[in-house]
Amino acid sequence: MKTPIISANGSRSDKYFNIDKELNVEIKSHQLLKDVYISNLANLRRNLAITKTRAKVRGGGKKPWRQKGLGRARFGSTRNPIWRGGGVAFGPTGEENYQKRINKKAKKIAFRQALNLAFDQNKIFIITKLDLKEPKTKSIQKLISKLNLRTPIIIGEDKFNSNLLLASRNIPNLFVKLQNQISLNDLMDANSILLTESAANKLKESLAQGVHK
Repeated sequence: MKTPIISANGSRSDKYFNIDKELNVEIKSHQLLKDVYISNLANLRRNLAITKTRAKVRGGGKKPWRQKGLGRARFGSTRNPIWRGGGVAFGPTGEENYQKRINKKAKKIAFRQALNLAFDQNKIFIITKLDLKEPKTKSIQKLISKLNLRTPIIIGEDKFNSNLLLASRNIPNLFVKLQNQISLNDLMDANSILLTESAANKLKESLAQGVHK
């Protein structure tokens, strides 16, 4: 599998990037991709929803009416879950565990599958370098329009680039990441992935060594 390498000014060069060996994985089913994708989302989920049981709702200590003789159903507290203003019977407690475990070998295979699909869908662009002399948003926007990149966009670098971060932070749905931070979900969600040649080479090496997540 080959993809042309783009020069720094956005024009097409004569060089090609080949990562066939690193993507030598057969995709018989997309079930593994789905499982890892959902697992990644579940593991980022935070327990923010908490409801009060009848024991935690303030008040309700007095019996609303006497037990017998009124023809009414018996109640011991106005904080009963079936009463308005009462507690919640089966609400979230904040202690739920939403994590889904996937073994490391399956994750690595799924990442290769996602990368393979991204190349097949022509979502990945490789550029020689992104050397911005000034942190100008206009220069990034010019490159995006020239390459016809569609949002959401992931820009992958091999090292911290302050000018690139400053130039891209005001552009909606554009995310700058190091190559080892790019996840399966990024590959699946992004419509365009722009990698520098050095970042692509490092990604290639990590896949060959089996160390990439």
